[in-house]
Amino acid sequence: MKQNGVLVMLSLIFSLVLLGGCQKAAENANTMAPAASPTAETVDTAAIETELTRIENDWPRVVKEKDVEAVKRVEADDAVFVYPDGTVGDKATDVQDMERGALSADSWEVLDLKVTVLSKDAAVVRGRSVVKNGKYKMPDGKSIDISGQYRFVDTFARRNGEWKLVAGASTPIREPGASASPTAKPSPATAASPARKPSPEMTASPATRPSPPIRVAPPRATVSPAVKPTP
Repeated sequence: MKQNGVLVMLSLIFSLVLLGGCQKAAENANTMAPAASPTAETVDTAAIETELTRIENDWPRVVKEKDVEAVKRVEADDAVFVYPDGTVGDKATDVQDMERGALSADSWEVLDLKVTVLSKDAAVVRGRSVVKNGKYKMPDGKSIDISGQYRFVDTFARRNGEWKLVAGASTPIREPGASASPTAKPSPATAASPARKPSPEMTASPATRPSPPIRVAPPRATVSPAVKPTP
């Protein structure tokens, strides 16, 4: 009986040692196993570039046809825009301008488009627009000339599966030689000339700097936030 008791005790001790070794091995295995890597986000860059390019290139048609619905569809309700004269506008401004046909042009081209995809739901588009014989009709019925070239940057976000224009800014492209060379040091006579320092009358000219209420370029669904609303 004593011998049997000893055998039972040895058997129990062996089982405990074996069980402890298995648990330790399992813990080591779990510690050494590499953590599962997160699934990489799938971004269809080509499809995003195609869609945003289509939206930007549709702007000339929107202006010509006074397509208010396109502006409402593409621009986000909380969108914000900076126009060429430095004023700030929003979707409501663009919709209102489009409804009253404030923008017109003999020719409106969208060039040099470059789409930068940030994620599957965000992208930035930059480009250049060329406006020939462009006019902007102010609320008082007067018109100003908005002809020229502009650089623009538009920010898009995908919301509920649809791309929305959420922000944009544009600026006029100065003609070569329009600004003085940074290294030039004009003489006092030159600095005092009207060409270097426009008179108040010149400064007030719409062509030089439209007054704040003037929306030279309503937020656009396509081309340049400042010069055009982009549908």
